[in-house]
Amino acid sequence: MHDLSLPTHDVGVLEWGPADGRLVVALHGFPDTAWTWRRVAPLLVELGFRVVAPFLRGYAPSGIPADGDYSVRALAADAVALHEMLGGGPDTVLLGHDWGAITTNAVAADPGSPYGAHVSLAVPPLTAMNPSRATLRPWLTAMARQPFHSWYIAANQVPGLSERNFERLTTRLWRSWSPAYDASEDLALLRSAVPDREHARAVVSYYRAMLGSGIKPALAEPVQPLLVLHGDGDRCMEPGLARIAGATIIPGAGHFLQLEQPEAVAREVSRFLA
Repeated sequence: MHDLSLPTHDVGVLEWGPADGRLVVALHGFPDTAWTWRRVAPLLVELGFRVVAPFLRGYAPSGIPADGDYSVRALAADAVALHEMLGGGPDTVLLGHDWGAITTNAVAADPGSPYGAHVSLAVPPLTAMNPSRATLRPWLTAMARQPFHSWYIAANQVPGLSERNFERLTTRLWRSWSPAYDASEDLALLRSAVPDREHARAVVSYYRAMLGSGIKPALAEPVQPLLVLHGDGDRCMEPGLARIAGATIIPGAGHFLQLEQPEAVAREVSRFLA
């Protein structure tokens, strides 16, 4: 692990693979850490990649940003800045899960993205989930189920509520979103990354920033090469919506597919990049 410095905060990063490998910048989501890539990264390294996984703003050891900005626009700017700081080239890959996927989708919607390829896990581009006449029935079915998964977004809007109950909330979300997965190790890593109420406030502020104009980059249509992967047992984002969006479905995986089915994820990523 080592640190980089962005204008608003320091960034702690994990790194796997040779310095001359094709660069993959891997962004984690909520409620998670950069260690979420610990099973996929070694598989990508075997294929000649170098994987660098930053802790997103507000997750220790990264700093709490001085500007207090947790918008998608700010997250996308961090991803673009990391490309330059890490010496990325035109073939560099941006890989993201959950909020990292939202960020990746936003960067893929930018014609000026410095990344040559983009891969999103568990959250397809929002525009791609709109129904057509042919998909209206499965879309309605999926949309009827989605509110039962998304209650936590409203809870995170209440000042102080999620901060006070962060450990209980996040434990419940891991168990709900990937019921067949033992998240004990990941929850311990999360406690280290979110050790106090100040960090918890930073982490849930991603959701509070959704209400402002900073969400706009996530509403744009991707124009860059983008692969979307989704677990068939995801209980955070309905798999039916992901199918409508054209996602590649990973069998035997819930929301945290990079941990549950790392071989399948690495295989699909390498196939896409080939």
